[in-house]
Amino acid sequence: MNVRVQLHRGLVLCCLTFVPCPHSTAQQAKEAQDAGTRIEVNVNRVLVPVVVRDKQGRAVGDLKKEDFQVFDNDKPRTVSAFTVERRGGLEANAAASHESAAQPPASAIAAPQSPLLPDRILVFLFDDMHMSFEDLAHARKAGVKALDGALTGSNMAAVVSTSGKTNSGLTRDRAKLQAAIMSLLPSQTDKADCPNIDYYQADLMLNKHDAAAGQDALAQVLNCNPGINPQTDLPAAARLAESAARRALAIGSQDVQATFATISEIVRRMAPLPGQRTLILVSSGFPIVEQESRTAESRIMDLAAQWNVTVSALDARALYTTALMASDDTHVVPVLTKGEFRANAMKAAENVMAELADGTGGTFFHNSNDLDAGFNALTEAPEVVYVLELSLDNVKPDGTYHRLKVQVDRDGLELQARRGYFMPKPERNKK
Repeated sequence: MNVRVQLHRGLVLCCLTFVPCPHSTAQQAKEAQDAGTRIEVNVNRVLVPVVVRDKQGRAVGDLKKEDFQVFDNDKPRTVSAFTVERRGGLEANAAASHESAAQPPASAIAAPQSPLLPDRILVFLFDDMHMSFEDLAHARKAGVKALDGALTGSNMAAVVSTSGKTNSGLTRDRAKLQAAIMSLLPSQTDKADCPNIDYYQADLMLNKHDAAAGQDALAQVLNCNPGINPQTDLPAAARLAESAARRALAIGSQDVQATFATISEIVRRMAPLPGQRTLILVSSGFPIVEQESRTAESRIMDLAAQWNVTVSALDARALYTTALMASDDTHVVPVLTKGEFRANAMKAAENVMAELADGTGGTFFHNSNDLDAGFNALTEAPEVVYVLELSLDNVKPDGTYHRLKVQVDRDGLELQARRGYFMPKPERNKK
């Protein structure tokens, strides 16, 4: 997908130029909307980064275009163009083989002024909008330790947050990066609203009309308000549950869109920087439940593939449990139903991190309490990435998500590839 972004002349996205910014990303997203920000998407191709490793985990770099087969919604697709990117530093980037190359935007940030250009640039993006205080505390501790491995040789790094409150700037100064990490605080408090309905549950209730989600919300309302008589006041309780769900859906949608806007802008501004470029997303995850979010995610994967930026992700929840807590009320919802509901919600929150990593040649570290090892693994970008280009000229723009599957004609190999893309409907011209 080719993306052309037109911003209102009065809008300055200072947060994402790796310099201090006085406003949060959410505020900027609202200002952009109010100022008439317009995004035009010209869809004529999709880029599919593929990382291939042998059974020992070593990168395989001798494959050719004819070795790959791509299936789009289980139907074979022709690879229209083929690129081999060797992401091993300045020399490797300069020698990357491209059959079709995309130029980064001229407005992206300038390369850091330094007598020694960096071999690698690492941007640590802490998702303070979706992390609890506990998750962020563990991530801060591990992130500080990771700086030793990140700042080797001529490497440079930056620490930023999705809220825009933290921004170290690109630097080799370990103390400055450490101070930025330690200053991180969750943007959302851990206070327990009652009823406590999150974005995922709100979508199930309002958009998918899920009975279990609705029953859970109703049970919470009755538990929070002992004065409500379940025999006579159920309609009033149902209205309270629906009102809470609508608030959660609106807030969740805004948070996810702001997060994707931040990731997209950082990728864009990393594009012209020298050396190997890796964005490391540290998050507790967030679900993609609406079409706009799926479109934004697909757009980020296209931009990262186009401009040779690797996105890796670390699940700050570590080894989490989906079991019911003592605080969970199950008077209305059966225990088995609620347990499944919780598991689905927590799994949905991590899918976006896995998809961004797979879709850009990065790594997703999850389901482990060893966050130190996770950071160490993510600072090592793949040596070779194959980028397969699929023409979308004959694909109907019907507003659906297309599942992708990539295979190679060689045994004993493991593939990491983009899982799919969203084909948006054409925008109608407004009169």
